[in-house]
Amino acid sequence: MAGAIASRMSFTSLKRKQPKTFTVRIITMDAEMEFNCEVKWKGKDLFDLVCRTLGLRETWFFGLQYTIKDTIAWLKMDKKVLDHDVPKEEPVTFHFLAKFYPENVEEELVQDITQHLFFLQVKKQILDEKIYCPPEASVLLASYAVQAKYGDYDPSVHKRGFLAEEELLPKRVINLYQMTPEMWEERITAWYAEHRGRTRDEAEMEYLKIAQDTEMYGVNYFLIRNKKGTELLLGVDALGLHIYDLENRLTPKTSFPWNEIRNISYSDKEFTIKPLEKKIDVFKFNSSKLRVNKLILQLCIGNHDLFMRRRKADSLEVQQMKAQAREEKARKQMERQRLAREKQLREEAERTRDELERRLMQLKDEAQMANEALMRSEETADLLAEKAQITEEEAKLLAQKAAEAEQEMQRTKATAIRNEEEKRLMEQKVLETEMLALKMAEESERRAKEAEQLKQDLQEAREAERRAKQKLLEITSKTLYTQAAGTSNSTVPPTDVPNFSLLSDSLPYDFKDTDMKRLSMEIEKEKVEYMEKSRHLQEQLNELKTEIESLKLKERESAMDIMHENAGSKQNTIKKARRAVCI
Repeated sequence: MAGAIASRMSFTSLKRKQPKTFTVRIITMDAEMEFNCEVKWKGKDLFDLVCRTLGLRETWFFGLQYTIKDTIAWLKMDKKVLDHDVPKEEPVTFHFLAKFYPENVEEELVQDITQHLFFLQVKKQILDEKIYCPPEASVLLASYAVQAKYGDYDPSVHKRGFLAEEELLPKRVINLYQMTPEMWEERITAWYAEHRGRTRDEAEMEYLKIAQDTEMYGVNYFLIRNKKGTELLLGVDALGLHIYDLENRLTPKTSFPWNEIRNISYSDKEFTIKPLEKKIDVFKFNSSKLRVNKLILQLCIGNHDLFMRRRKADSLEVQQMKAQAREEKARKQMERQRLAREKQLREEAERTRDELERRLMQLKDEAQMANEALMRSEETADLLAEKAQITEEEAKLLAQKAAEAEQEMQRTKATAIRNEEEKRLMEQKVLETEMLALKMAEESERRAKEAEQLKQDLQEAREAERRAKQKLLEITSKTLYTQAAGTSNSTVPPTDVPNFSLLSDSLPYDFKDTDMKRLSMEIEKEKVEYMEKSRHLQEQLNELKTEIESLKLKERESAMDIMHENAGSKQNTIKKARRAVCI
């Protein structure tokens, strides 16, 4: 009592100091904001201000959460902000969070901002292990989270170790296997590389579509006791109410779908669920605090209202949002197609430029080789000409010596007449001289033939030189032509090949019936492709599960891991839950 009086006094003092406004801090999943609020504002006034600031129109999923005495509570829309049991210190802090979850994220979440906030909240719940996720599904979810943050995989940018500082897997999964961070990164990156082409919004939606099939997604758990005093867990979600054993949050013992509940009420600490069929007994339970019962009732009313709303025609506001979302999706798709075309043309231009540069280098190499061959031919021709000249001079010298020998022979014959003895001697000398002259003549003839052969070799070398010069001239002319062509192609920057940006900015989008039909056909085609991808995805999950199964440390398996192995799908589990089970 004394504490309550002191609290009121401090609050009264606060109102005296700031009679008109007070400061509120709003914490979202990725930002913090502060507002000056009027004292008279109700919860709806503050909530609407936050939604307008965020640009959020799908407000029915969200609420402002605060903590009071270790129990979470939600700001009531029709009650003044300062009349709640909120801490009286400024700034008054609230968390802007999803209070209710959709049954089907792909059909119900329209705005990108709504989808992004859900993605961040569900991702945090999985990493904090408030939502149980199997190891193989955790790896797949991590790959979509990486795609949402980093965009398309690029081996030159996303090198080994780029995920070292990222929190992507629950600690339970990491501790369950004998795997290093590098091994986990390798498996995450392998899937990440397959998500090429997905935008951030698409990657986040794929993440949510997988997460919504986990057993604990969107379930709020409360500790209760049944009429026998047995401690149980009550789960409240978009499909109904579920009763769990204390140790098993995955498989409910019994379930009460919203369309089979006639009435829900509480009196003091006793909570009563009345089924629609009168044959089924009324289920009663107690919680430890009246405040918890009020929170359970709030969640039941809100989830039931959304359950009924989904089964009616969309309101005009929702129809408008969905129409805008379709137009925006079509616009983004056209923009992506335009960018893809530009990228393709740019890549083709770059490939053409690279090919021309490669061809130019090849021609330069060929020209250099031809030039070197020509130089070698010229050197060979010069050597042959020099050798021919030397051989010709040697032949002339031998011919001169032969003539001198002939003269010497004549002189010897004239002298031999004088003396018989001298004649005999001279005949012998003449014979020797004739033999020498004959040898000299043969050598002269051989040298003359060699000179003639060298002249022919010189002529052939000069002919080879002429052909090499002609080939060099042809290669040079081809090089000039290729350079001219390469210049005409390379002078145009790759990014300017398709000039679509100005046209796309200046022309309004006109979605005709034919365009919408074509878009519908594309969407139908995407659905078929999605089914094929889902089948392929399940095969991949099974392969990964089999691959890492041998690395699992059985002694570290939690009770929830074992229960998940034996549990079926979320939808089948709820359908099979029997309300007639004795609790």
